[in-house]
Amino acid sequence: MRDRLVLVGLNIAFYRKKKGMTQEQLAEIVGTSRTHISNIEATKIDKTPSLELLLKIADALDVEAEKLLHFR
Repeated sequence: MRDRLVLVGLNIAFYRKKKGMTQEQLAEIVGTSRTHISNIEATKIDKTPSLELLLKIADALDVEAEKLLHFR
């Protein structure tokens, strides 16, 4: 389970960087703190986004939510 949570965070970081967006910019768009985004993306911290936040992040990054849940 933890491995999949880490992959969600890594996917968010990948698509955020691909879009050229900072953690702070993403946080502002989705209505959370930069620290929360950082914790979600961190591979050593077990912090998961709520489903609502995950959907907001997907919209902000212009990707389908399932891409954030794709476990390679």
